Amino acid sequence: MRYQLYYHPTIQGRGEFVRLALEEAGADYVDVARRKGGVATMMRIIEDERNARPPFAPPFLKAGNLLVAQTANILLYLGPRLNLAPRDEAGRLWAHQLQLTVTDLVVEIHDTHHPISSWLYYEEQRSAAKRRTDACWRNRVPKFLGYFEQVLQKNGGKYLVGGRLSYVDLSLFQIVEGLRYAFPKRMKRFERKIPGLIALHDRVAKRPRIKAYLASTRRIAFNEWGIYRYYKKLDG
Repeated sequence: MRYQLYYHPTIQGRGEFVRLALEEAGADYVDVARRKGGVATMMRIIEDERNARPPFAPPFLKAGNLLVAQTANILLYLGPRLNLAPRDEAGRLWAHQLQLTVTDLVVEIHDTHHPISSWLYYEEQRSAAKRRTDACWRNRVPKFLGYFEQVLQKNGGKYLVGGRLSYVDLSLFQIVEGLRYAFPKRMKRFERKIPGLIALHDRVAKRPRIKAYLASTRRIAFNEWGIYRYYKKLDG
């Protein structure tokens, strides 16, 4: 099956968690909105009033006649099909639970630079962004990443779920990558507290398909339009 991924064509964003899973699995997929006319196609699907189950927003995935939206939900669907999730129901639900926690963390990270409203520019909420960022690194980042570090260690230290790589491991790789881009100074100081997650990140980066993907043009560069944005004043 050829999967069709729909997401914004110029940012990694939430769609990157899905891209990493598809790339690691060597799946046949097309990143539709990055092709000519793809954004218009994506918007037609969202706005189609005949669709009884419309996606609220990208990312969403088409697999044959099936349309699946929301990052964690897409990964719940893809995980068993790409051999990136446990085979048993309890294991699949555990992986999904962890991915939903990743989703919560992504919101926390995004809101460091847009704490008041996504409709306002960062420059219109700098003071609030600095306060939110300081609070996030004082409380939220340690709580979330400390939790994932604990889960990793309880599972033997190599993978977060079961005895082999899962989409959750790929997602934590992306979290570390993004935080290193957005907060290089803060992250450098913090990494000593999560040695297991850093080692996991490094192992994922060396996997042949991921390594090739990161070096390819398919990997969109971090920029100041996505979830992870570098603002010098926030990286205290």
